[in-house]
Amino acid sequence: MKLILAPMEGLTDPIMRDVLTHVGSFDWCVTEFIRVTNSVLPDHVYHSYCPELLTGGKTAAGTPVHVQFLGNDPEMLAANALRAVALGAPAIDLNFGCPAKTVNKHRGGSVLLDEPETVHLLVKAVRDAVPNHIPVSAKMRLGYMDRNYTLDNAHAIEDAGASWLTVHARTKAEGYTPPAFWDQLKPIKDALKINVIANGEIWTNADAKQCQNESGCEDLMIGRAAVTTPDITQCIRQNTNEPLITWDELVALQVRFLSGPYKKEINMVGRYKQWIGMMSKHYPEAKLLWNEVKRIKQLTEILEKLKATQ
Repeated sequence: MKLILAPMEGLTDPIMRDVLTHVGSFDWCVTEFIRVTNSVLPDHVYHSYCPELLTGGKTAAGTPVHVQFLGNDPEMLAANALRAVALGAPAIDLNFGCPAKTVNKHRGGSVLLDEPETVHLLVKAVRDAVPNHIPVSAKMRLGYMDRNYTLDNAHAIEDAGASWLTVHARTKAEGYTPPAFWDQLKPIKDALKINVIANGEIWTNADAKQCQNESGCEDLMIGRAAVTTPDITQCIRQNTNEPLITWDELVALQVRFLSGPYKKEINMVGRYKQWIGMMSKHYPEAKLLWNEVKRIKQLTEILEKLKATQ
């Protein structure tokens, strides 16, 4: 069983990837999508999205980081993928799942799922461009506004030479509203020869097992639950629904997060409040801490409150 940390814009950035792979048992993680338009991006953009390129393409914990691209120009996607590989990317992933209106309006992400021929063209362009030993994968949803092209897109991705496919078990129209339709992944899994990885609404070990049962997929991509409950991968691997991480261990993780590189203190404060707010749904100590820090604007004061909870 492989467990993968999902790419989530504004959430699983390099600092969060460092923290979650430090405590979690992930086989690999994927960057937030890098938007490609009409040029090859300068190296500093790659290093901003994926500073792990400077350390062998892995986090400090040794977890590989795959670079994800989003766009609709096959030539430019191919050229940027080739550049990312030259900089040390261990694998390339293509985004056909983003549901954001601004992205879809510019013909990126899940809107392309209404164009299986385009999906095939984009994946093939990247596959043909990068060296054979570099995996090229794709992530998609069940569809854009409906599921009319689910299997067409899956076959298009496989036929283009993708190494595997990750599927978020909802359409763009269904957004992130529960439930995820894990059973709808089974026909995809049965139809393809390449591996299919399941994604969507996997919050607990029980969810993971149910998803595997309904989808037929052994491998899982974990998103928001990895941020909300950092020990979820251990729980899944050890087949338990009981927490495996102590509050003191979570405090150490939060200190590590707050010690990460940042350009503006206010941005880091905002990111931390987002995280502690998410964790407050599962940890009583986090809920109490959230009430203490939600109006604080200085990192030093937040650290004092955090350490006082130990």
